[in-house]
Amino acid sequence: MNRTEAKTPKRRAPLFRYILKAAGVGLLVVLAVAGWFTYDVFYGGNYFAGGEERKLFFVSHGQTFGAIADSLEAQGIIRDRPLFVFVGKIFTGTERMQIGKYEFESGVSNLDIFLSLREGKGTVTIPVLLPEGFMARRYAARLARTIGIDSTRYMNLVNSERFARSLGVARSSLEGYLTPDTYKLRWQQDEESIIRMQVAEFWETFNDSLKTKAGEIGMSMHDAVTLASIIEGEVVFKEEAARVSGVYHNRLKKGMLLQADPTVQYFVADGPRRLRYSDLKTDHPYNTYRKKGLPPGPVNNPGRYAIKAALFPETHNYLYFVANGKGGHSFTVSYSDHMKHVRKFRKDRARRQAPVSPTEIQAK
Repeated sequence: MNRTEAKTPKRRAPLFRYILKAAGVGLLVVLAVAGWFTYDVFYGGNYFAGGEERKLFFVSHGQTFGAIADSLEAQGIIRDRPLFVFVGKIFTGTERMQIGKYEFESGVSNLDIFLSLREGKGTVTIPVLLPEGFMARRYAARLARTIGIDSTRYMNLVNSERFARSLGVARSSLEGYLTPDTYKLRWQQDEESIIRMQVAEFWETFNDSLKTKAGEIGMSMHDAVTLASIIEGEVVFKEEAARVSGVYHNRLKKGMLLQADPTVQYFVADGPRRLRYSDLKTDHPYNTYRKKGLPPGPVNNPGRYAIKAALFPETHNYLYFVANGKGGHSFTVSYSDHMKHVRKFRKDRARRQAPVSPTEIQAK
């Protein structure tokens, strides 16, 4: 073997090491780029345009993952739809996005958005005022408008005797038992859960002490709630509730017609509105201008104060009351005195050049 042949392997060794080093560096670069890309895809921030710090986002019944991704991109919450979809496919569960109202902060990552929607984490509750004296159908309309419920399903449940009995209300409808309040609800919350919440509040109000009181004055719970709904429909100032209750208790004892406008408002098709004399003449089970005693059931959903007023009426001899033009009422014992207030009411209204409502001057 000559010297040239013996030295050849030694010359190739440095080149081989160089190639290995270069390959190693290349691999590190690839891994670094891949790591950066992975981090950016999953954890990189989605910063909102225009300096917005927060954005609200709604997921509704029946929305697919693809439609949700479209909406997120359209609203500027995610910056790259394909990357967000890629995150969803990697972490799975795209078929179980949770309905709700969400609030995202600028800089939120794709992964955080996806996991929030998949698990329903961080959903924002929506305060919804369900006012005293509203009929169930008005609650249904307000809930549909504010949190996107199915108003038809809500009313079907309200008017389901089976459902009412399952909640401890032995009636064919839950009208009157849907406690007014401000409820914190979720976007498109299940209608049944909302009604259960309202009725649970009713049972908190109509406790054992009120049941005992109802028995003492010879009223059933249903009668008390029915009378409370009439009181609720009449008063503007809550401090008058017990006095108005006393008038109705006195009339019931004497066998007089209640002549309560709220009972007529309940059955007019286009109500609530200003009533006409023709409405008062309508032959209807709820028309207390024609039928003696309480109507078959509540005519709205009364507040807690009205329920207590129905059971704790003010003791007096008043049999009549009429609006005084200031939000309250004038109370009288005799019909002749009542008519004096009626005439004064008419003059005051005429002086203000406002149209007179026939039922506002009708004997109560």
